[in-house]
Amino acid sequence: MQQIYCIYPEIKFLKLSNMNKQKITVLGIGAMGSRMAVNLLKAGYSVTVWNRSVKPTQALAAKGAVVATTPKLAVKEADIVISMVTDSDASKAVWLDSETAALSGIRQGAIAIESSTLTVSWVKQLAAEFQNSSIAFLDAPVVGTLPQADSGNLIYLIGGEVATLKQAENVLLSAGGGKINHVGDIGEGMAMKLAVNAMFGIQIAAISEIIGMLTKNGFELEKAVQFLSELPVTSPAAKNAANLILKGNHVAMFPIDLVEKDFRYVMQTAKDVEAATLISEAIHRVYLDAAQKGYGGDNITGVAKLFI
Repeated sequence: MQQIYCIYPEIKFLKLSNMNKQKITVLGIGAMGSRMAVNLLKAGYSVTVWNRSVKPTQALAAKGAVVATTPKLAVKEADIVISMVTDSDASKAVWLDSETAALSGIRQGAIAIESSTLTVSWVKQLAAEFQNSSIAFLDAPVVGTLPQADSGNLIYLIGGEVATLKQAENVLLSAGGGKINHVGDIGEGMAMKLAVNAMFGIQIAAISEIIGMLTKNGFELEKAVQFLSELPVTSPAAKNAANLILKGNHVAMFPIDLVEKDFRYVMQTAKDVEAATLISEAIHRVYLDAAQKGYGGDNITGVAKLFI
């Protein structure tokens, strides 16, 4: 039995076997949402999926998922609904923006979970909509990308009521979670996720620029990466990125287009509370430049193409 601890030490979570056939809906079948749905199917849950385009749902249908034609129909019988979409606009469209949106179909007693990376202001607005409808809601973004989703090692950063989290914990773990951190109130999970992504993006941009500076000073790329990787100032994330840069491996796990979007959300979230964003603004310009040069579909490490 896997034991999961929150950052609040008095709260403990256990990953239990699936004792009942809860009905789970996953809204958004992209790279992450599709993996969460597969994990839930493997765990024995009844899974319904919806995606704006039908093609990504076909493989899940072959594995036993029910494919719904609208978010409203997808959530009709769900006990728990997980949204994993690209941005705040997509989240708004899925939950609220039409007669076929999910909020109009979700039943009393169900739990709505937003796992996308969004603005804090939108998550709080969405939570208010659910509160007005007496539907329990968690803000539950994840740390990790495709390998972590496949291996069940995603880290959840939860904002919301602990009582609601306890009801949803086993589903979250079964969807690919390896650890659950209850960060605080609604919006605080999302704020922490944006902070994590900003820290990551800053490090990758910095190591890319430094490698570029070294190579243009006569260092061979392999030597520059090897030397930097051995230094205590080089974080594990930067070291891994440097080795991907050395290999020229920019297969998308965290695409530059999404990195750029997340830095915009970091700046918006900071602006809302009058926090300074001098570094985030500078790094955002780097990823925006990379996207505008055609590297937006590359992994975050593709930002090195600006420097090398």
